[in-house]
Amino acid sequence: MKQILITNDDGFESKGLLALVEALKPLGHVTVVAPTLEKSACGHSLTLTKPLHFVHLEENFYKLDDGTPSDCIFLSLNKLFTKEKRPDIVISGINIGSNMGEDITYSGTASAAMEAVLQGIPSIAISQVYKNSGESIKELGYDLAKESIATLVQKIFDGEFPLPARKFLNINIPPIPSSECKGFKVTRAGNRLYAHNAEVHYNPRGKEYYWIGLPELGWMETKGHITDFEAINDGYVSITPVHLDMTSHDDISSLESWL
Repeated sequence: MKQILITNDDGFESKGLLALVEALKPLGHVTVVAPTLEKSACGHSLTLTKPLHFVHLEENFYKLDDGTPSDCIFLSLNKLFTKEKRPDIVISGINIGSNMGEDITYSGTASAAMEAVLQGIPSIAISQVYKNSGESIKELGYDLAKESIATLVQKIFDGEFPLPARKFLNINIPPIPSSECKGFKVTRAGNRLYAHNAEVHYNPRGKEYYWIGLPELGWMETKGHITDFEAINDGYVSITPVHLDMTSHDDISSLESWL
């Protein structure tokens, strides 16, 4: 039986996580290790300054108190698996909200997938795009996301993972009913438009504090291959191949000349 390791960055009680478990249980042996608390936008961080504890909640379901998504993968491979018995695939999600464009660099969901491929395990990050402050998820649920990830994981198990080492799939699901989805679209990561959205408040003693808000999902128009933003906007499931080599290869020659 195939071994599937699942995590997320929304916490162990997330409805998206539970929907992912439900979708993948028919395909293999599912183990869940998720953060105790929400770790959205924590990036590819490991906890180095304090000890971490596995809390066994039920069979094959653990929370890591108080770890990041990357911690969950790193320590799961140490505690729950062996070199002889490793996961066949790691799936991170279903994230509540998009992970497109440069948001991949912030994403705890994507970072868990990064940690997995660093450890030599094929991996997928999956996120449910929403609109109307999450109301679309309440209305539609995760049906399209569940159908999509089950189809893709089954295809992988029937054949092979479509990417080489140190690369993972970043999947975003449009906020539409399954009947309206146009299918899968292979995309490149787009360029998001960012705003400085931070609210200033004061506590009862007059001390100033800030709350970082969520910017609107805007993006730059691009030429060439369709981006993840455009695919979602057009009603497709976006599949973006992501690699961990952050070198700007096109600029090496010009930088050498500059030196």
